[in-house]
Amino acid sequence: MQRNANTQYPILLVHGLFGFDRVASFELFHGIKQALRAAGTRVFIPHLSATHSNEARGEQLLVQMDRVLSGTGAAKVNLIGHSQGALAARYAAALAPDRAASVTSVSGPNHGSELADFLHKALTPGRLPEHVASKVATLFADFISLLSGQARLPQTAIAALAALTTEGVGAFNDKYPQGLPKNWGSSGPGIVNGVRYYSWSGTLPEASGEGFNAMPPSHAFCRAFSKYFITEAGQNDGLVGRFSSHLGKVIRSDYPMDHMQAIHPGTENVRKGTDPVALYLHHAERLRKAGL
Repeated sequence: MQRNANTQYPILLVHGLFGFDRVASFELFHGIKQALRAAGTRVFIPHLSATHSNEARGEQLLVQMDRVLSGTGAAKVNLIGHSQGALAARYAAALAPDRAASVTSVSGPNHGSELADFLHKALTPGRLPEHVASKVATLFADFISLLSGQARLPQTAIAALAALTTEGVGAFNDKYPQGLPKNWGSSGPGIVNGVRYYSWSGTLPEASGEGFNAMPPSHAFCRAFSKYFITEAGQNDGLVGRFSSHLGKVIRSDYPMDHMQAIHPGTENVRKGTDPVALYLHHAERLRKAGL
């Protein structure tokens, strides 16, 4: 069936921590931007600092929003942010609600990430036992190497991780609370200052039984990282907890997909009943029907 996702305002797909356009065959929002464009949506992917604070990345996003508005003649944009990209989108909409029609958080750490808490301790000398810190830091460095081709963890990543901890995001939320739920695990206000807020996310699907080495590398890392969650043990996508992701109108927060599959879908998602590309298409249709 031909979809109609011709939204009134352009969509900006905002990447998160260590975001990039493409590394080798790995492309962020793989298949998603193409499907949205085929369905009639104007789609742009702003390029933000790979590692920086939420506010700094939000300022960069504001600049690129203006470029899109100038180039398209549109009055506003729809912001869809993945992971830390959701925080940049929230910042931009809080400061410029006249330019943001909607903010959608996809697997966003809107209440912080337990993994970021653990990593921050592991990367701070003396905060964890040495053997634990070494294991976690090595695992994270390997993960970043997989994503970005970087041989070492950039020093600026420490500041970025601090911005994603429960404490760091808590301070951010005190300044920019738009769309946040009042109670843990619930939905937040759907409209604030004329901006509509939505969110969706996933949890790790049941293991296939094929073994760790048979998993896609990014999925294997997400499974390894999920072991460091306590509050949302078994209720996370490997990097972000299910209820920590809630913002505005919660569409669903337990789709069977890991953190990276939300922006780089694979055939295994479809086999398990979730098609991440379809989630974006459905959401674009939702925005269109809302007049956005």
